[in-house]
Amino acid sequence: MSFQPPGLALLRSFERSLLCSRCAKKLARATYTSKRSYFPTALRQQSAVSRDDRVDKTFFWANAFRRENGDSLQERNKVKKAGIPRSERPVSEARSPTITEGNAASIEEPPHRRRKRLKAATILSDTVDIPLPPDASSTLSRTAAAAPAKSLKRLISTYMALSKPRLAFLIVLTTTASYSIYPVPALLSSTATDAPSLSTLTLLYLTSGTFLTIASANTLNMLFEPSHDAKMSRTQNRPLVRGLISKRGALLFAIVTGIAGTGVLWYGVNPTTAILGAGNLALYAFVYTPLKRIHPVNTWVGAVVGAVPPLMGWCAAASQYSVTDSSVATWSSIWAESKELLFSEQAIGGWLIAALLFAWQFPHFFALSHNVRQEYAGAGYKMLTSSNTAMASRVSLRYSLAMFPICAGLSYYEVTDQAFIATSSVVNAWMLREAIKFWRLQGDRGSARALFWASVWQLPIVLVLAMVQKKGLWERLWRSVSGEPDMDEFWEDDE
Repeated sequence: MSFQPPGLALLRSFERSLLCSRCAKKLARATYTSKRSYFPTALRQQSAVSRDDRVDKTFFWANAFRRENGDSLQERNKVKKAGIPRSERPVSEARSPTITEGNAASIEEPPHRRRKRLKAATILSDTVDIPLPPDASSTLSRTAAAAPAKSLKRLISTYMALSKPRLAFLIVLTTTASYSIYPVPALLSSTATDAPSLSTLTLLYLTSGTFLTIASANTLNMLFEPSHDAKMSRTQNRPLVRGLISKRGALLFAIVTGIAGTGVLWYGVNPTTAILGAGNLALYAFVYTPLKRIHPVNTWVGAVVGAVPPLMGWCAAASQYSVTDSSVATWSSIWAESKELLFSEQAIGGWLIAALLFAWQFPHFFALSHNVRQEYAGAGYKMLTSSNTAMASRVSLRYSLAMFPICAGLSYYEVTDQAFIATSSVVNAWMLREAIKFWRLQGDRGSARALFWASVWQLPIVLVLAMVQKKGLWERLWRSVSGEPDMDEFWEDDE
């Protein structure tokens, strides 16, 4: 117990009852000071010793943790008090080793240290941008270079590398999806199945002709810029850069595939689709390719190139219901058919799918080119990600937002069911979320890579949802299975 002079407590209580609360606080502080100064020095030292004993005997969690490993804080304090030099102090064999990232999984560590270590590892992994995988042309070029000089494997791999098979496959996918989404009446009836525009042969003509024209455009793209491709890591293994084929051989391949693809589309589908394919080839090879070294607007031109294939698939399906006689291919009949297929009310769905592809390419390409923007600048390409990253991130966010009204327009014009608005919004929200991160972080901390992979998955998922949720598809399927009559056909027969 602390020592107090006789009558001091009574006197202090009497004074507190007379003073206000504010004065009482001042008096309390004065009391504490006077009491501390009144204590003898020996009593203060004794109090300090007892306080050290209490602190030393207090149970800490960290002390308990070290005690389990045979080296508690108390033992270490005893060694210090004994005056043993640090170099001669004994080290317990059971003392826990230093926790590092490599052995942290096998050593018990405090939760706060574990959270701190995992947070640091996450920040480090987000800061370092993992390079994107090489394109298919570079992979096929390596395969061709490893094959014998005059083998068939080397020849096929080289020509496939010239055609950029991944990009060509994506374009064929968008063409086929647009062809399938077209709202053909009575889809499951025998008359519609026997129609030429829905036959397997017509679909084969469409996909083959589209692939050949895209292969020609990609070959011309490589033919015009081998010296620039050699300066970039993603393109330095392409066939023309490595000398797997001569420029003359590449030019011959481009001419053959271009003529063959346009001819297949002309005679197997319709002239309008063939003109779109040939025009897209010229736009990509002779406008977009040289514009890449002139102005960043090349990205908008490239987006137009990517938006044309869905129009081709739409025209291929819509030509079945064309009222224009195109059996005789005259310029007047071709023009009349083109106006009907492209500029009529039934063409709105095709233009909406084309708008979807146009908007999708901005977040996809800007995220792809962000990590190699310095290489683009070094190779002489005028890309927006190299000159103005902030604007590129804003454009990506803007066109990611545009996905929502475009998908809603497909439902509004009865190309898809109303439920497509909800299902597509889920996927579009995912890409919008990554686009917001890309905009806020300016492509750093892995945001560009995350947006790239989100765009890779978003487009095929939305197209598949549009095909599955096509307007009236499930009603006609149910009627064909259950045998229920079509009410539209019933009223037509009654009239």
